[in-house]
Amino acid sequence: MADVHTSEVRSKNMRAIRTRDTAIERHLAALLTDLGLHYRLQDKTLPGRPDFILPEWRAIIFVHGCFWHGHHCHLFKLPATRTAFWQGKIDSNIARDRRHVEELTASGWRVLLVWECAMRGKTRLEQRAISSRLEEWICAAVGNGEIDECGIRQL
Repeated sequence: MADVHTSEVRSKNMRAIRTRDTAIERHLAALLTDLGLHYRLQDKTLPGRPDFILPEWRAIIFVHGCFWHGHHCHLFKLPATRTAFWQGKIDSNIARDRRHVEELTASGWRVLLVWECAMRGKTRLEQRAISSRLEEWICAAVGNGEIDECGIRQL
């Protein structure tokens, strides 16, 4: 099936996709603030430019969109057009993400991935559940983890 938009319209739509200060990031920022945690935003000096840095806890939080970072959940659907291009793009994003987590871990940081599906969509977690899982991971000071629609687990 061909794209329903011209290349100019598609290009304009893709440029409009935000890389920072997304609704999910704002929601997570509010949860961290409610927990009384102090954080910095998108430090360019750290690998991957993490979304949230909690220096006091040596913790980093990335908010990943399920499509762009290849999470296999109900929010991810590989496009039917230019499938090889999109598969390559998503695969390279996954490899880059993995490399950033390894670099941060080697530098003494703990990394948490918060997936879009945990915060939006039909299987999202309740706000209270996300907040308690965030607090649990941050305060436990254990290894890397991720939160998705299924809950929290170690990476």
